[in-house]
Amino acid sequence: MIKLIFKFFFLLFLTSNAFANDNFIYLSDLKQQSINKVVFLRHALAPGNGDPLNFNVNDCSTQRNLDHVGIAQSKMIGQSFKKLGIKFTNIYSSFWCRCKDTIINMKVGKFRTHEGLNSFYESYSDKDITLRKLRLLINSFDETKGPYLLVTHYVNILAFTGLSTSSGGMVAFDLNSKESIHIKLND
Repeated sequence: MIKLIFKFFFLLFLTSNAFANDNFIYLSDLKQQSINKVVFLRHALAPGNGDPLNFNVNDCSTQRNLDHVGIAQSKMIGQSFKKLGIKFTNIYSSFWCRCKDTIINMKVGKFRTHEGLNSFYESYSDKDITLRKLRLLINSFDETKGPYLLVTHYVNILAFTGLSTSSGGMVAFDLNSKESIHIKLND
């Protein structure tokens, strides 16, 4: 149990200090200007890299999944949104279980899966097709009716926003300016 708690706080430390030399917006500040934002959330901690060789998108037992720390991280992120009263107009997830489980544990609303959020890291999805579908999804959003939440993978967030983030990390994309900025949970 102590090891689990240590892991959780270590990850929280990494996430909060990842922005020390970078531009970011606090989640509480985002609330004041969230109507035209898309929040990209990288799934919570799922130890390892990539997916097993027997990967099947329809079978969670063949995927890299959230561990206890990732589940706790998901709950903490969800509580942060709820505490600030941030409600999402629409929530979308990758088909990967770790993304869906992140949303489920956050308890911030119902979601739909979308192919534009699927990982192309190990070529389980075609990068160009996936990013085209992601662009179409985002272009369909009404900038006066957000915010929108997209739970996805490192490669998708980096390819679309130009910003990298750790597990459980967030990036805000402005539908008007088309600029992206890291989101930091309040201290």
